[in-house]
Amino acid sequence: MNRIFSGMQPTRQLHLGNYLGALRNWVALQNSYECIFCVVDLHALTLPQEPDVLRNNIREVAAAYIAAGIDPAKNILFNQSFVPQHAELSWILSCHAPIGWLNRMTQFKEKAGKQRDMANLGLYAYPVLMAADILLYKATHVPVGEDQKQHLELSRDIAGAFNRAYNVEFFPLPDPMIMGEATRVMSLRDGTKKMSKSDESEYSRINMTDDADTIAQKIRRAKTDPEPLPDNVSDLEKRPEADNLVTIFAALSGETREQTIQRFAGAQFSAFKAALVEAAVEHLAPITRRMQELLDDKAQIDAILRQGGERALAIADANLREVKDIIGLLRP
Repeated sequence: MNRIFSGMQPTRQLHLGNYLGALRNWVALQNSYECIFCVVDLHALTLPQEPDVLRNNIREVAAAYIAAGIDPAKNILFNQSFVPQHAELSWILSCHAPIGWLNRMTQFKEKAGKQRDMANLGLYAYPVLMAADILLYKATHVPVGEDQKQHLELSRDIAGAFNRAYNVEFFPLPDPMIMGEATRVMSLRDGTKKMSKSDESEYSRINMTDDADTIAQKIRRAKTDPEPLPDNVSDLEKRPEADNLVTIFAALSGETREQTIQRFAGAQFSAFKAALVEAAVEHLAPITRRMQELLDDKAQIDAILRQGGERALAIADANLREVKDIIGLLRP
């Protein structure tokens, strides 16, 4: 069976974009693939972290996975730092990743900005650790958003470079999986920017822990334009805020954008937003309730992560032992 690996960082709260762009797709995939879902806590260290906050964030992301429908008995669900082989393979793969490849990574340029010389090495080498995450389990497919596609291409390049260096076919070249209408959910305050955990405005996103009243308030205050909704996607794409809200509604309703546009063509945003509030609350409320139940029992979440970590560790240890044999390292 083909194997999937994917993960999210435990940095602040997960939001609607994380759910529609990733989590919901993972749930759909778990019946057709062998799945490994990771809370990538080592990646979170590229930013300053308060230890207690980080621990709570790890548990919250794990709770979101389960509440959204990920079955920890059927799949492997763990936090990255439980398996030290991630970091060890990252170093080995970094010796097969030319600096020129990393210099092309646009996310580093965006996040480092004008302070590039002051950015930490972890942020620069982040894509190599991501490659190690995937290749450590010989994943064949990776569900990604558009913004991570470049990093997955680098993972394929690094896997190929390793295989060629030692004349082996050890690492598969993982294929990207970009799924659904909402591959890139945008900010509720600016339709040209991605919905983000780090945005200072709480009204830019719908958090997975928001209650019904908060969801309704955020949607009502979402930025729009004065024109009614168009009757075709071509005109919709010229209006980023409208396009974003239609995309969200379509994803929540299981429709295409075309179907949503046909349903609401000519409608004012007040009517459309009312329908969007209803769809969002209906969809997210059960997940929010289940998350809270899980977070009320931290020992249960820790046990799930530990059990998943032990299963991941068995795979990772066996594969890294083979890597060491291939490259000529002595091991116990």
